[in-house]
Amino acid sequence: MNLAIRGIDGNLGKEHADSFHRDLHPDLKADYVLANPPFNDSDWRGDLLKDDKRWKYGIPPASNANFAWVQHFIHHLAPTGLAGFVLANGSMSSNQSGEGEIRKSIIEADLVDCMVAMPGQLFYSTQIPVCLWFIARDKKNGQFRDRRGETLFIDARKLGTMIDRVHRELTDADVRRIADTYHAWRGDKGCKARYKDVPGFCKRAKLDDIRQHGHILTPGRYVGAAEVEDDGEPFEEKMARLTAELREQTAEAVRLDKAIWASLKDIGYGE
Repeated sequence: MNLAIRGIDGNLGKEHADSFHRDLHPDLKADYVLANPPFNDSDWRGDLLKDDKRWKYGIPPASNANFAWVQHFIHHLAPTGLAGFVLANGSMSSNQSGEGEIRKSIIEADLVDCMVAMPGQLFYSTQIPVCLWFIARDKKNGQFRDRRGETLFIDARKLGTMIDRVHRELTDADVRRIADTYHAWRGDKGCKARYKDVPGFCKRAKLDDIRQHGHILTPGRYVGAAEVEDDGEPFEEKMARLTAELREQTAEAVRLDKAIWASLKDIGYGE
């Protein structure tokens, strides 16, 4: 349906089928995978596929198909293939029903290229925030720089503009910032931007860093806090000034409080 409403032709197989239970492209090895699978699908009949060859990194729980999708995509990637897909935020940190062990195995296989935390309210069907996974079968792929043992984390939760009370949209500049950051870090030959860690937004992390965080992939754990601009005022002077201002404001609040109560008594209230 997604392809059809965008006027894109695609080989979906000779008939309707279920990607998990009757894969119509069992031998497909794709250079690129782009997907927006159903989030947290609890009705995917996973108990019927416990011995499936695609579950190289662990049997996904029957109660949630998130890591079935992840492994389905990995299974269908070519030796130098790249995958980008949207998942619910729980996929970055959940340890329920063995999901944490599957995520750990995928990380230890050095497949996770980049993780992007997105803001909420981007979808019309749900307001929950989501994340983007980028998987690389071969981080030494000569098309880019050697990224083995390294993962990029981008925290884009503050990007976007509210277009109405409940919906947010990313601007072209937001999309370009995320894309340029990833392409610069990855070493795309056509990318003019130069990568650098930006506190509060992006951070390149080593595999050992991810291990120290218990194999959790939430970007906020890695990018740190955004730098506060230095206004040039020494801390001691700023503290003294702010303390004096607080005393003045407190005294003014007491004065106003007395004046209000006096006015109320003049009109006979509070006697």
